Amino acid sequence: MHKIDIYNHIFPKSYFNLMDEVAGNFKDMGKRVRDIPMLVDLDERFRVMDLFDDYVQILSLASPPIEVLAGPDRSPDLARAANDGMAELCAKHPDRFPGFTASLPMNAPDAALAELQRAVGELGARGVQMFSHAAGKPLDEPEFAALFDAMAEHDLPIWLHPARGAGFSDYPTEDKSKYEIWWTFGWPYETSVAMSRLVFAGLFDRLPNIKIITHHLGGMIPYFEGRVGPGWDQLGSRTTSEDLTLVLKRLKRRPLDYFHDFYADTAVFGSVAATKCGLDFFGAEKVIFASDAPFDPEKGPMFIRETIKVLDGLGLPDADLAAIYHGNARKLLKLKN
Repeated sequence: MHKIDIYNHIFPKSYFNLMDEVAGNFKDMGKRVRDIPMLVDLDERFRVMDLFDDYVQILSLASPPIEVLAGPDRSPDLARAANDGMAELCAKHPDRFPGFTASLPMNAPDAALAELQRAVGELGARGVQMFSHAAGKPLDEPEFAALFDAMAEHDLPIWLHPARGAGFSDYPTEDKSKYEIWWTFGWPYETSVAMSRLVFAGLFDRLPNIKIITHHLGGMIPYFEGRVGPGWDQLGSRTTSEDLTLVLKRLKRRPLDYFHDFYADTAVFGSVAATKCGLDFFGAEKVIFASDAPFDPEKGPMFIRETIKVLDGLGLPDADLAAIYHGNARKLLKLKN
């Protein structure tokens, strides 16, 4: 069955060189990405891709976010280099890469909007990638509203990727997170927080056709459906500093209903339980195949192989499996092949 992997990562060489010039000493995720050949070596990427039949990739930039690598004076240059590089790869290898998702300099909102329009309108990006916050600013800040408006107008999706570093400590008495807890549990939490802020900001009421793909099957949301549902139906009952019941009155639907409006990808590192939970919550019509390659112990093939193994082993109806592997992506990204 044809497989469109909508969330895997790459560094175009021009971008990688500029990133190394601007932020070559970036730690933590910077260390991680510098140790993965497939991110920059196209021959290695093709070797891994050839292990899987009828398999193509939608390209997206890897962490760290552009806005933490450089200030607003250089971040637009990084975004342009990334998008030009990915567009070039897609044009040169359309049978491998049917599309890419654009990167934005989120610490320069006006430049981000201009780059969004250029990447989608001129380069043919199939959407844009945003991280769960923009250098510490939540995505529901007014300065980012125009980006969501533009994507709703283009009717193309936003890829929502978590971002959190070791400097975000696990306890207020410590100055950094230990044991990579910032990644293991911090990233699903980041995704869930970003989703929640957009819901309570009324984004889906204002832009009912907005399309957002949440990485790692919606983070914590599917597993915590009870807290998101009946729990948030009681919003305000635990708060004395402000009247949060007014938020519920302002929203047109239950909080839980809005979370079902998100899309989610299958990049859960081969977890059967997480995949079942996510499918139960979002439904096959909102779940899209993604591997998160090449961030696995084998630096490429493991997450692709294990994700396919899990999906093929769930006993899903053929129509659901086809939708997850390629149908939903074709429709959402408006792919022609």
